[in-house]
Amino acid sequence: MQKIVCTNRTAFRDFHIEEKFETGIELKGSEVKSLRLSQASLKESFGMVRDGQVYLINSYIAPYVEANNFNHNPKRERKLLMHRKEINRLIIKSQAKGYTLVPLKIYFSKKYAKLELGLGKGKKNIDKREDMKRKDAEREMERAIKNKRYN
Repeated sequence: MQKIVCTNRTAFRDFHIEEKFETGIELKGSEVKSLRLSQASLKESFGMVRDGQVYLINSYIAPYVEANNFNHNPKRERKLLMHRKEINRLIIKSQAKGYTLVPLKIYFSKKYAKLELGLGKGKKNIDKREDMKRKDAEREMERAIKNKRYN
């Protein structure tokens, strides 16, 4: 069973997600307690491969109130825990033009905090408009079907 802590709502609007990876996150104790209270945000965060390791940059995990002087920096870089084969695949694919590592959600799987990381390619404004038109058309069809059943 998964307890979802936070999701990146803009990820699917701004990127075509081609592949997803489940990663662990290297956290401090006060960060884990803040995550259990769902005090985190993935807004404007991204993944980066550096020195053969994957890092989560610019993600926000609120300071834990009761940790006083043992608290963490809310916007620090966090190392992501992945298998070497996955990291090598990410290095190759993320170096291709236009690809970005996008964090999709943070959740707890059993007792461990996990991050779902997506390999995405940025959408252009035209693509975003087409997606909105398609979603509106689907909603209209569902409404029409629903109204037809009740009439």
